[in-house]
Amino acid sequence: MKVKCVFCKGTGKDQFRLMSESSTCQVCKGSGNVEVSENSIKCVYCNGTGVYPGTRLTCTVCFGKGLVTLEKGQLFVCSICKGNGRAAHSGLYCSKCGGTGKISNE
Repeated sequence: MKVKCVFCKGTGKDQFRLMSESSTCQVCKGSGNVEVSENSIKCVYCNGTGVYPGTRLTCTVCFGKGLVTLEKGQLFVCSICKGNGRAAHSGLYCSKCGGTGKISNE
């Protein structure tokens, strides 16, 4: 399904204007929309913004879409990151859940 691009807020333009005022969004390629799976949830690592925390780069977990696709079936909160998607001491994404905060089995 198509949803509004959160990285550019649906404008199709690079919100940070890194290359120029008229640069197209690197996530949606200027269309203002991105394709996501039906079983997608808000990215906990970037809080659904599509922006890597503390930077102007695309989130490495959701690739700038603000949503992540999870496996179908019963999911559990990750026991390592406690569901926040972050590694305890580095601030990088949790290697057990891939930054989604959810896993399919413990």
